Amino acid sequence: MRLSDPIKISYKNLMAAKFRSFLTILGIIIGVGSVIIVMAVGASAQALILDQVKSIGSNLIGILPGASEEKGPPASVFGAVTTTLKYEDLEAILKKKNVPNAIAAAGYVSGSASIKKAENSFQTSYQGVTASFTNVEDVKVGKGRFFTKEEEINLSRVVVLGFNRAKDLFPDDDPINKSITIKDLNFTVIGVMEERGAVAFSGTDDLVYLPLFTAQKLLLGIDYLNFARVKVDNQENMDKAAEDIKATLREQHNLKGDKENDFSVRNSAQALSIISGVTDVLKYFLVSIAAISLLVGGVGIMNIMLIAVNQRIREIGLRKAVGAKNFHIIWQFLIESIVITFFGGLIGIIIGITISFLVAVTIRALDYSWQFIITWQSIVLAFSVTAAIGLLFGIYPARKASRVSPMEALRYE
Repeated sequence: MRLSDPIKISYKNLMAAKFRSFLTILGIIIGVGSVIIVMAVGASAQALILDQVKSIGSNLIGILPGASEEKGPPASVFGAVTTTLKYEDLEAILKKKNVPNAIAAAGYVSGSASIKKAENSFQTSYQGVTASFTNVEDVKVGKGRFFTKEEEINLSRVVVLGFNRAKDLFPDDDPINKSITIKDLNFTVIGVMEERGAVAFSGTDDLVYLPLFTAQKLLLGIDYLNFARVKVDNQENMDKAAEDIKATLREQHNLKGDKENDFSVRNSAQALSIISGVTDVLKYFLVSIAAISLLVGGVGIMNIMLIAVNQRIREIGLRKAVGAKNFHIIWQFLIESIVITFFGGLIGIIIGITISFLVAVTIRALDYSWQFIITWQSIVLAFSVTAAIGLLFGIYPARKASRVSPMEALRYE
């Protein structure tokens, strides 16, 4: 018997009951399509997240208050208020004897408030930052200027507006030297930032920037930092700088011996590694959930193949009577099972790729840098899984068919 013979027979049997065959492979189509979509969207989302993190800078070291595991985030990431990071820590880090490779450092605090200008009012987020902010993050002021070191520490009531926030508050006017009100306090606009877009999923163009001490004392009533960033002279010195920062902060916080750090230091490479690991776990978890529908589809295939065995007992008996061996019958039914899953898998892959492409087009229309990523691994995985399901769920019906007695089958009505 030629290899093409059972394939031709399988095709004829499928075409003889088209609707039933479609319902049989529907579970496979949904399962394979879901796996392709999840892997494509997961890979694209991961690339977007990593690109957003990279856009902050590859030679930055982040400092967060609160202890953490080496490969995990500190508690402050989850909203816990930790007050261990102070302005004095930044000053210590910037001393050459402590961290020789640090060339700039910025401290940050964040809040939300109602900002008013005449009849225009917005509830918006603001950041209190040090004057070194523009140097650390390599950003530019599009109009006017950024605040100075003296304004940073003297509680000066000056603000720099994000690109979009300036348009919202002053749609028809030049905002420079105009006044706005934040929490019933008057501030003078001294600058407007250049348009940046979303950075690390933060709408930086919608922010309002204030001098650090002004935000701390006048608006938030705190004396600590939410986080800090240190700019290193060379990417090759990141690890050394991170260790120097840890040693400096331990000394600043009087942490001796084996006492646990009350801060977390992460360089951009570590951040990328952590984010990549977390997104991989989420991606493959979702793939495993989507793959459950493949099992459901496999059960459907086994069920329909068992029905086919009962409907084709006379055919099986006749083939055995003219010399077909058990392995011929097993091979025939296994081929039919694999053909069903192959067609289902092929349609599922096409649908999955199409939907993934439409998702990419939609998200790009929302002004995100979304890549359309279909990996060869996902295609190979989809085909491998469908072939395995065809074999796995086709074995029992095939073995049952091979055990049919020719005499009993020819008498079967």
